[in-house]
Amino acid sequence: MGKVRILEIKESVFADNGRQADQLRIRLKEKGVFLMNLMSSPGSGKTTTLKRTIAALKDDLRIGVMEADIDSDVDALAIAETGAKAIQLHTGGMCHLDAKMTEQGIEGLGIEDVDLAILENVGNLVCPAEFDTGASKNVMILSVPEGHDKPLKYPLMFEVCDAVLINKIDVLPYFDFDMELVKKYIHQRNPKAEIFPVSAKTGEGIEAWTTWLKKQVTDWKIITKQKREGKEREMKKRTR
Repeated sequence: MGKVRILEIKESVFADNGRQADQLRIRLKEKGVFLMNLMSSPGSGKTTTLKRTIAALKDDLRIGVMEADIDSDVDALAIAETGAKAIQLHTGGMCHLDAKMTEQGIEGLGIEDVDLAILENVGNLVCPAEFDTGASKNVMILSVPEGHDKPLKYPLMFEVCDAVLINKIDVLPYFDFDMELVKKYIHQRNPKAEIFPVSAKTGEGIEAWTTWLKKQVTDWKIITKQKREGKEREMKKRTR
């Protein structure tokens, strides 16, 4: 029998997406916009946590939010009520956003008046972790009712995240959830991950989380500005 060509589609898709993500990161750096990709399971409290986050940071940062869902505009309307700039992204059945989709969202949102752009990804612990969106930081929310074993079952999600918010700590007394054990599991997957136990409902722990996020944005902006100014000085030297 003759040989047939085998094409590794998945590898090709990821490679193309990686290049698009890098290009988007460069564009966002040029514009001075910090992009945060927020991921979690459905029902973990992403939108409620975002509302708390916006309330804490809106006086210091200009915030824009892209709400991604298969359908509906419920979350975007909820975010718009905070006064933050918001747009709803419909994925047409896709369970994640990739770099190209994120770029379309950025264009639709408009980033001329945005310091911090937040992508609330589709609720899913598998697909979103596989696709680089071009974000400066990846953050995920794990809610107490989901159980403390999720880092063992969905390793990639925890490996790619810079911070993990453990939400709904107000219901800890009602669930068999081991806080110390989940922290251990998270750090087994990602020793550098920051962990913030929070309650989006009561506001407990939100200050620590938003203080960290604000510092990430501020430091990123300073470093980006310094690098841009350095390149400009180098260009001037070359043209003399």
